[in-house]
Amino acid sequence: MPQTVVHSATRTKEAAIVHALGRRALVLVGMMGAGKSSVGRKLASRLAMPFVDADTEIEAAAGMTIPEIFEVRGEPEFRSGEARVIARLLDAGPQVLATGGGAYMNDDTRAIIAQKGVSIWLKADFDVLMRRIRRRNDRPLLRTADPEATLKHLIERRYPVYALADITIGSRDVSHDVIVDELIEALAGHFALSPRDEP
Repeated sequence: MPQTVVHSATRTKEAAIVHALGRRALVLVGMMGAGKSSVGRKLASRLAMPFVDADTEIEAAAGMTIPEIFEVRGEPEFRSGEARVIARLLDAGPQVLATGGGAYMNDDTRAIIAQKGVSIWLKADFDVLMRRIRRRNDRPLLRTADPEATLKHLIERRYPVYALADITIGSRDVSHDVIVDELIEALAGHFALSPRDEP
């Protein structure tokens, strides 16, 4: 098949996804290090939608970094602010929204995501997460004597909740474009799109 035809078919599928989404957002959930921000930016670009990182918005609203919020105000106040910011962002309509690792654990946040968005879990194995997280030192929940044990505990607690998401995609060490291709296919399947659904 000629390359131009393939590209045209892909663009049509992406347009159909945006059309089916309507006023809802695509909301990426999952652990720290799963690639929500980097994959989210690529997905937003492919769908010609805005990309928003909830953590960046939280930092802007608080006037301090997330590690500083944890240190000065504590996790409960951070979680409360996080829930408010995500609810506000979801009122803005279609976008790709990357959320922090703990956001989807909040019952109210899950409910509003279900109402105003389509949730996508980027699921990564422990080894993949640990390898990625070691490169950075800005994860407040992993500033413990045993980060590996802490991460395992978080996975045990969070994965059953993440599994409630509308779509699950495996996050692993491949090109982000491969993950985005899989996301596009999964979204087309989620909306049960066919050629006649083209906008």
